Amino acid sequence: MKIQRTLIIACIASVAQIANLFAQKPTEVPKPSEKPIDLSNPADIIIYIVLPLCAIVLVIIWNRKRKKDKK
Repeated sequence: MKIQRTLIIACIASVAQIANLFAQKPTEVPKPSEKPIDLSNPADIIIYIVLPLCAIVLVIIWNRKRKKDKK
C-alpha cells in the first residue's frame, strides 16, 4: 500500500514538472528587475519604506482601538 502511494505521488510530481517545462511565459508581463532598490529615488523610498510603515502603524492603531471597544 505504501509503495503504491509512493508511486502515485511520484507519477503526479513527474507530470507536474513536465507540464511546467511546456508552460509559456507571457511576453507582455513586466519582468523583475536585476537592479537593487535605488534609495536616492524618492519614489522608491515612498513605495518601499514609507507606505509599508504607514500600513503597519495603521494596523497597530486599528487593533488597539478594536481591543478597547471589546472591553
